[in-house]
Amino acid sequence: MNLSCVHHIAIIVSDYPRSKDFYVNKLGFPIIRENFRPEKQDWKLDLRINDSTELEIFGVKNPPKRVNRPEAAGLRHLAFRVADVERTAAELASMGIPVEPVRMDEFSGRKFTFFADPDGLPLELHE
Repeated sequence: MNLSCVHHIAIIVSDYPRSKDFYVNKLGFPIIRENFRPEKQDWKLDLRINDSTELEIFGVKNPPKRVNRPEAAGLRHLAFRVADVERTAAELASMGIPVEPVRMDEFSGRKFTFFADPDGLPLELHE
């Protein structure tokens, strides 16, 4: 078996226009395709993270809330590699997106911090 890379990460959001604005206009992910699925009455937005990985955003009416943050079973958080955590955190803060203080990973020695998407999904910046 050869699982060579992550193809996509799927996120269910409660407010599609707000989340689309967040991921496309604030975080800067380019749109690959956007489709309304009438049989499910939801939106599916595919965004490009890099040459091999996509972010799928599903706009679903009234999805159940996350049990707790971040230690619920399942996805704990989504981490993005950046060249400069402090600069990227400052860019987010300038857009009104709250960012936690920058910390140092005790094992890798690299800087990291967390922020959240509009539904409270924990997102990480990691050098």
